[in-house]
Amino acid sequence: MGKLKTITRRAFLIGSAAVGGGVAFGAYLVRRDIPNPLLENLQEGEAAITPYIKITENGITLITPRADMGQGAYSIQADLIAEELDIDPATATITPGTPGPAYYNAAVLAEGVPFPAYDHSTMAETVRSFMSIPAKLFEIQITGGSSTVPDSYDKLRLAGAVARETLKEAAARRAGLKRHDLTTENGEVVLPDGSRIPYTDLAGDAADLDPITEVELRPASTWKTLGAERPRLDMVAKCTGTETYGIDLHQEGMVYATVRANPGIGGGITRLDATQARKVPGVRDIIPIHSAVAVVAENTWSAFQGANALDIKWGPAPFPESSERMFEALEAALGSKDSFDHRQRDDGDVEAALEDGAEVEVTYRVPYLAHAPMEPMNALVHVSETDCDIWVGTQIPLFIRNRAAEMTGLPADRVHVHVAKMGGSFGHRLEMTQVEQAVEIAISLKGTPVKLVWSREEDMTHDYPRPAAVARGRGRTEQGHVHSLDLSVAQSAMTPGWLNRLSGMTAPGPDATITTGSWDQPYAIPNYRVTGYRAPDMVPVSSWRSVGASTNGFFHDCLLDELIHAAGADPLAERIRLCMNDTSRKVLETVGEMCGWDGPDLGYNKGRGVAFCMSFGVPCAQVVDVTLTDAGIKLDRVFVAVDVGEVLDPLNLEAQVTGGVLFGLGHAMNCELTYSGHAPEQSNFDSYTGLRLYQVPEIQVTALTHGSRIRGVGEPGVPPAAPALANAIFAATGQRIRELPLNRHIDFA
Repeated sequence: MGKLKTITRRAFLIGSAAVGGGVAFGAYLVRRDIPNPLLENLQEGEAAITPYIKITENGITLITPRADMGQGAYSIQADLIAEELDIDPATATITPGTPGPAYYNAAVLAEGVPFPAYDHSTMAETVRSFMSIPAKLFEIQITGGSSTVPDSYDKLRLAGAVARETLKEAAARRAGLKRHDLTTENGEVVLPDGSRIPYTDLAGDAADLDPITEVELRPASTWKTLGAERPRLDMVAKCTGTETYGIDLHQEGMVYATVRANPGIGGGITRLDATQARKVPGVRDIIPIHSAVAVVAENTWSAFQGANALDIKWGPAPFPESSERMFEALEAALGSKDSFDHRQRDDGDVEAALEDGAEVEVTYRVPYLAHAPMEPMNALVHVSETDCDIWVGTQIPLFIRNRAAEMTGLPADRVHVHVAKMGGSFGHRLEMTQVEQAVEIAISLKGTPVKLVWSREEDMTHDYPRPAAVARGRGRTEQGHVHSLDLSVAQSAMTPGWLNRLSGMTAPGPDATITTGSWDQPYAIPNYRVTGYRAPDMVPVSSWRSVGASTNGFFHDCLLDELIHAAGADPLAERIRLCMNDTSRKVLETVGEMCGWDGPDLGYNKGRGVAFCMSFGVPCAQVVDVTLTDAGIKLDRVFVAVDVGEVLDPLNLEAQVTGGVLFGLGHAMNCELTYSGHAPEQSNFDSYTGLRLYQVPEIQVTALTHGSRIRGVGEPGVPPAAPALANAIFAATGQRIRELPLNRHIDFA
C-alpha cells in the first residue's frame, strides 16, 4: 500500500514537502504563500490543479520546470506527474511553464550541507530538511547538481495524485456518487457502471473545487510508466533533427547579433576601430556594450564576419597571463596557513601517523576545462517600453528575470523568460553573460527583437571554466592495509564568484567545492584527513559537470590506489574492506562481479583499474580495461555500478551513466584549457578534442536500489572515470600518471 501523504493546500502550493527527511519545515516556518502561477489568465472552464497541471477541454498540460539540457529532465518530470494522474505522458503537452517562485529547488541546496551523503543522523537529516527555507525565500529555481529527480520525486507525484483525486471528486459530484467508489484509467474517471468521463470533460467542474490534498500515492508495484523501459518523449524529434533549440528560435522582424569580448575575462577595451567591420555586407550597426562590442547584422553569418573585421586592442586581464603562472599560484597556496579554507575530514591523528615520514607522497594536477556544449550560447530578446521578453536555454530563469529587470528598469513581472530546449550545458548555462549582452543590445534597439549567437570561438574563450587544481597526497600502510591518508587540495573558489555574477551577493565562509568528492567518501581509514586551500582568484570559474568531484575523484582515488599498491593489497578488495557504508560496499562488490575481477589474468600488455567516488549521494564504482598497443593505450571495456535508490527510467539511467563515463574519459584523456597572454589557447574542437567514436569502449551499467533515498544520476558517472583509467594504465604499463590530461604523458590508440 502506498505511503499516505497529507498536506495542507498552502503547503502544496509552495511545494514545501522537504526532500531531506520528508518534513515540511517550509510550510510551518516560512509563512508566505506562493500562489499557483497557472491561475493567472485562466479561462472559464479551465482548471489549474496545483502549479504543475492544467486541464482544458482541449487537453492536459504538464508543467516540468526543471530545464532539459539533453538529460531527459522533461520526460522524467512528466512521468512522475503522469504516473499518479493516470495518463500516458505522451498524450499531454509538456512545457517548462513560466518561471516562478513556486518552482524552487530545495534538493540542490541540500546537497551542499556539511554532512557526507551517507550520514543519515538526525542532525544531518534535519539540516537537509531546512534547506527548503532558503530555497523558498531566495526563489532558487535552478537546474543542476543532479537534483531534478530528488527534488521532484515526491512533489510531482503528489501533484498528479491531487489532480487525480480532485477530478474524481468532480465526477462524483456530477454523478451523485462517492469519490472512493470511482477509479481512473488513461485520463478518464471510471464510474461503477463502467461508464467513463474524460478528464478534459471535467475541467470546468474541477476548477470550482478546492484541491483534494489528502491523497495516497500508488505503490511501485502498480506503476505503469515509472520503472518501465520507454523512449524519452523527445526521442523522435532529436533523432529526426526536428527538435527546436534556443538557437533555432525566430521572431518576426528580428536582427542578428554577435559579440567580441576580451578573452581575458574582466579586462576591457583600450582601442576600437570598426571601419572595416562596417563595410561587411549585411552589417547594420556596431554597438559598444559592457566589456564587449556587438555587431548587429541581417544574418548571423554577416554578424560573424563583421566581428572578425573589428580591430580591437584589449586591456589587461586581472589574472596571471599564463598557465605556468597560474599553477605557481596554486602550488603556493597548497599548505599555506594564509590560504587555509576548510577541513571537513580529520579522523584519527594524521600527524602522529606520519611523524616518521610518508610511505607515499605525491602531487597531482588538473587543468582548466571548458564546458563546450554543441549549441553555443545564444539568446533572443525583445525590449519594448512596457515589457522585456527573453527566449533562452537556461538553468537559472529567475536570476535572468531579475537581472533583466535591473537592466531595463522594468518591474520583474514585466520581464518574461521563455525557457528553450538546450543542446547541452554541463554547467555552462548556469551563467547568463550572453543574456546580459543581448538585453543591452536590445535596449539600444528598443522595439526590435535581437537574436544574439556566440561563435564557437567566443563560446570557448569566454567560458567560465572548471577550476584548475593542485593536490598533494601522502600516507602510510600497516600490515598490508591502508593506515593513513592525508590529502590537501588547492584551487580558486568557485561558488563566491558564481553567486556574485548571478545576484550580486557574496558567499561567506568556506567553499566546499574545493574538496567535494574527497572528504565525503565512505572509507574507514584510521587516520584520514582532507584539507582545502583557497588559491587567489584567477580565471573566473564556474560549475562543470560533477563540480568539485570531477577533480577530487581523480585526486582521492588515485592516491588511495597508490597506497593500496604500496600495501601490496588487492585494489578492489581493499576498497571493499575500508568501505563503511553498506550501499557503497555493495556497489563495489557488484562492479567486481560484473567484470570478473577474481577471474583469470587479462593477459600480456593488458591492465585493469578500479575507482570509486560517491558524488551527489550516488556511490559509483567503475572498472576500466585497457590494452597497450603499438599505437598507444586502447580502451576495451568499462563496467559501472551505481545505486540511485529507485530506478524510474531504466533506459535514460543507462544513457546518463554511459554519457557521464564517456564525458569523464574523453576529458581525462585529451582536454585542457591552457592560457597564454591572458587568453585560452584552445578555441574550437580541433584543439579541444574529446573522445573519438573509434575510441569508445564497450560499457556495461548496473543500477542498484539499496540506497535509502532516491537520487539523480546525470553527474555521478563522471568522477570515477579518470582515476579508473589512470589506475588501469598503471596496471598495464607500470606508469603512474598524476596529471590530466593523460595524453601529456601517454598516447591513446
